[in-house]
Amino acid sequence: MRTGDFVEARRRLQEKSLAATEKLTTLSQAARLVKDGDHVAVGGCMFTRTPLALLMEILRQGQKELTLSKNLMCNEGEWFMAAERVEAIITSWLGIGLPWGISRILRENAESAEPKVRYEDLSHMALGLRYRAGAMGIPFLPTLTMLGSDLMDVAEVKPMTCPYTGEKLSLVPALFPDVALIHVHRADAFGNCQADGYPFMDADVAAASTRVLVTAEEIVSEDVIRRQPERTIIPGFMVDALVEVPFGSFPHECHGLYRADYGHFDEYVNQIHEHGTEAIRLYLERYVFGVESHEDYMALFDREKIEELVQEAAMLVEIE
Repeated sequence: MRTGDFVEARRRLQEKSLAATEKLTTLSQAARLVKDGDHVAVGGCMFTRTPLALLMEILRQGQKELTLSKNLMCNEGEWFMAAERVEAIITSWLGIGLPWGISRILRENAESAEPKVRYEDLSHMALGLRYRAGAMGIPFLPTLTMLGSDLMDVAEVKPMTCPYTGEKLSLVPALFPDVALIHVHRADAFGNCQADGYPFMDADVAAASTRVLVTAEEIVSEDVIRRQPERTIIPGFMVDALVEVPFGSFPHECHGLYRADYGHFDEYVNQIHEHGTEAIRLYLERYVFGVESHEDYMALFDREKIEELVQEAAMLVEIE
């Protein structure tokens, strides 16, 4: 689809059923809704509420030539690069976080004479506005972000003179992903999704996308959802597939339920420093391709450590 093509995006959404039906399925079936060449938008932020179980299942199934976008992308971005499944990445950051530095495979790709992956670097604000424009069903939004920076030369934006003030603006084109991947705290069987803590850009990501695939820590009754409707960030009519996946973000975190495993991040990055990007492929062989299910994956982690992370997350919520 052409950049900012809101007419085609609306046509695709009009073809989507809005019926209030149960959306429950399996990880494998949900991941099959991702096709080769799709633009896949990832919910969450950095290592918070990342839909890792879905992303890992997509890697196992082998979809390729994907475009991956996320507001602040974590190590899942370099997994798809190392597995050679992406053609483009659109984000404002790629790496676990400041203590662990920028992704090494991203740096090697960017410094290559012939990069294998197109990397579109945007400000966090600009990417949020691209999702917001997509959610609104319009071709672009005007903003001041990135003006005066080199990002204007590498991002897919255009300058504009404001017809009212004469001031210079930048126009950021809408993103209309083929698929959104979202992880939430709870959902009912009809796909009404609730998230605790920051909602990030998930609502706009879902509204901008043609297909919405959700994993939830817990499937609850409709009555539970109705008791706190203000927590519902994605309504059921947007959702195409829903899977109950406890620890669906692990070793990333899910607010109030479990903290991220920083020690796991340390070891992961240390291996990359020692062995280069080959360490990412070895990691995938063990944690993604070497297991057949999310349950098998979770069995690779120390149960006592997981329980500690659960208790720490609960303590943080009590302090709040």
